[in-house]
Amino acid sequence: VQLQASGGGLVQAGGSLRLSCAASGGAFRTYSMAWFRQAPGKEREFVAATKGSGGSTYYSDSAKGRFTISRDNARNTVYLQLSSLKVEDTAVYFCAAGQRLITSTMTFATSYGYWGQGTLVTVSS
Repeated sequence: VQLQASGGGLVQAGGSLRLSCAASGGAFRTYSMAWFRQAPGKEREFVAATKGSGGSTYYSDSAKGRFTISRDNARNTVYLQLSSLKVEDTAVYFCAAGQRLITSTMTFATSYGYWGQGTLVTVSS
């Protein structure tokens, strides 16, 4: 499956953005989808994930209450709504896809075999 992330940009602290990740070339509904991010000089970290049906979602502690992951299986697209953004949210955001994931592995980057190219989110103070 190929993934194309978009929607990043420059936003002031407290603002919002919606990231999109369009998938092609695979049975989208069979994939768990996730967002990770990587800030300059830091390791890639888990942000949010959702299973194929979209009924189960998972968030990092920093994302809970501010970010929302959703998916539209008819459009083969997963979204990440970013709200109440902070300067420390500045990072390249990557979408990822994986199959046959169990709940305990949803937050690990190594669980996902397919990655998009990343979209840069810059939050200014």
